[in-house]
Amino acid sequence: MPESPPKPNEPTLATMESRVRWDALAAIIAALIGLLALCVSGYTAYIQRQQVRAQVWPYLGWEYSGVFHRYTWTNEGVGPAIVKSVQVLVDGKPQQDWKSVQRALQIPPFPFNQSTLNREALSPGQTLEWIVFKQGTDYENFSQAAGQAKVEFKVCYCSTLGDCWMNDSAQKDPRVPVGQCPKVPDSEQFDD
Repeated sequence: MPESPPKPNEPTLATMESRVRWDALAAIIAALIGLLALCVSGYTAYIQRQQVRAQVWPYLGWEYSGVFHRYTWTNEGVGPAIVKSVQVLVDGKPQQDWKSVQRALQIPPFPFNQSTLNREALSPGQTLEWIVFKQGTDYENFSQAAGQAKVEFKVCYCSTLGDCWMNDSAQKDPRVPVGQCPKVPDSEQFDD
């Protein structure tokens, strides 16, 4: 029996194969567009996280002043500095407080005022007077003895996002990023 010609609205085998190829191509293009959108979304999230990190970045630094007879810590960053641990070492040995530092330096006890740094949060721009000597001569005696002995400060602090840094006075670059603050035993923590 001879094949009857196709009806005007009925698709032929050739047009069906052509439609299948275009449908496959459209599906591949849609998948590629979806993958590209996913990549752009991931990159945008990464950039936003970097921007947030920059907005909460703390930068904790210390300084001493012979004029004002004190040691201070200042958060020079744009976000709060959350202090996780503080160590003061004299000749490599951890000290518990300023009185034990005086004993380790073998200098006579002297009156002073102090502020707590350990486990504190310093706001951006905040300065904390860590130790203030009541007499200029006490400051000079302390500084001279600290210069002869090896006195080190190690302060680990973090941002609100959990990025952490170690400020180590013995290092050339005193502010070094660390994965997390090390666990310092209570016997080695400086309780100021």
